[in-house]
Amino acid sequence: MTHIDRHDTDILIIGTGGAGLFAALHAQQSAPADTRITIAVKGLIGKCGCTRMVQGGYNVALGGGDSVERHFMDTIKGGKWLPNQDMAWKLCEQAVVRIHELENEIGCFFDRNPDGTLHQKAFAGQTADRTVHKGDLTGIEIISRLMEQVLARPVDKLQEHRAIGLIPTRDGSALAGVLFIDMRTGGFRLVRAKTVLMATGGGPTMYKYNTPSGDKTMDGLAMALRAGLELRDMEMVQFHPTGLLAGDHTRMTGTVLEEGLRGAGGQLLNGAENRFMFDYDPKGERATRDVVSRAIYAEMRKNNTSANGGVFISMAHLGPDNVRAKFPGMVKRCADSGFDLAGGLVEVVPTAHYFMGGVVVDADTRTAMEGLYVAGEDAGGAHGSNRLGGNGVANSTVYGGVAGDVMGADIRTMGALRDPCPYALQAEIDRALHPLTRQPAPVHPLRAALQDAMWDDVGVMRTATGMERGLTRVAEISDALMGVGVADDNLAFNLTWHDWLNLRSLCDVSEAITLAGLARENSRGAHYREDFLDEGDLDASYYTVITQKGSDLTVRRDPVQFTIIRPGETILPESEPETLVAAQ
Repeated sequence: MTHIDRHDTDILIIGTGGAGLFAALHAQQSAPADTRITIAVKGLIGKCGCTRMVQGGYNVALGGGDSVERHFMDTIKGGKWLPNQDMAWKLCEQAVVRIHELENEIGCFFDRNPDGTLHQKAFAGQTADRTVHKGDLTGIEIISRLMEQVLARPVDKLQEHRAIGLIPTRDGSALAGVLFIDMRTGGFRLVRAKTVLMATGGGPTMYKYNTPSGDKTMDGLAMALRAGLELRDMEMVQFHPTGLLAGDHTRMTGTVLEEGLRGAGGQLLNGAENRFMFDYDPKGERATRDVVSRAIYAEMRKNNTSANGGVFISMAHLGPDNVRAKFPGMVKRCADSGFDLAGGLVEVVPTAHYFMGGVVVDADTRTAMEGLYVAGEDAGGAHGSNRLGGNGVANSTVYGGVAGDVMGADIRTMGALRDPCPYALQAEIDRALHPLTRQPAPVHPLRAALQDAMWDDVGVMRTATGMERGLTRVAEISDALMGVGVADDNLAFNLTWHDWLNLRSLCDVSEAITLAGLARENSRGAHYREDFLDEGDLDASYYTVITQKGSDLTVRRDPVQFTIIRPGETILPESEPETLVAAQ
């Protein structure tokens, strides 16, 4: 067996976005005083991942007629009745607690109204203006303050450590630890822990146009598949309607122009500069993300497009000075790519943004594997088939805190550290070393081929024929990757090696997305089947569950449990108006 460095801890947290950092802080409070806590991250704490990229804001019901019940109903309806209702309720209820914690304990400063109350802006698909924000750079504020808090605490920090395998005990009954590559040396490190939180983030970067941080390649879900865990809603990939379209020459293409632009009154125009959203939905630009993405894609297929093949977003009618004051980050981002957001037109395209699917967990973040907990975008259930804008960072921080509390309490009744299965450990090492045994060849062309395949065949609109073709293309890319090698003369910061491992994860998860898509023979939320246009019987709603045994994936359908509310019902009082949002 290859040499492996060892590190023992009580609580291990993989990922340092909103979920991971909140978990570390809460675990310190809930665990015994002598508990060892370790956080590990693929990059640098606070400098990588997607939480810092959040622009729009944080959904929380704070007043003005809004309520937790209204937030919950919007979340369930937005998720097309597929969410785990207990998780959705906890998200909405605890967001109120967490926003005060962010302000009063973590030190975040959010925008305020003249009377001192938190300013809350409009986001699509919601019946109240409930999105708390820091201009249009909310994520940087949250992650910077969380980073300051964690860096000041006695927590072990393994930066630039890439998780590559969940290592069970010999009998497979529990998780023993996690195998990492120390990217600074290229060596392996096994971290044993009594409890492990997987909060690596999702990041559907297997699509041609995508928004996530460049380090996001679905590693967590790929590891979960290999560990035999159940994953749900894997077909549900959210496309943000307005990704910047600046051409193939820049990596700015695909990055999000936030939803607050449309919430503030921004208009979408096709190539002929005609406003088109009301042709597709009575809510116009304020329809949910899935509806707006499909409308833009439909205009693209009609060739009603801009020069680069997308459509335009227009803000100038709101007053250029007003736009510059409200959205300084967006104005600068567009200016960097040669566009005038405040006074002109900006080209946009639907862009793969968020993954609603993930590991099956309960409302306390526990999984079926003893010792493993999952929070943030790695966890499935809270959003169902569609995530409301502003619910993402709320979900991460709420459930990160929940995970920290639960893990800190659970270790009080746990015994000694568990011994890892040597066969599982060796299998993960062999898997990681595979490209070092092959003749070096470029990885990037295969990554580009995967992105084209998923965009073309498993993208905004889907058919059985297209997805079956996509499965074949993904399999061919996976097979080709196994023949691609990486130079092994220096493994320290060997980015080509990590590009190979990134693509391996993306291929594995792409197969799962496509198989789950084929299994869902209706159109629900982010999953739109042109050959099955009907959304299906809401009362008989099901979610897909995918598992891996050996190298084979299987999909089944499980019925949604309507634990709080059934389709057609509401928990709002009869006197409540349908919406608190003024018509645009």
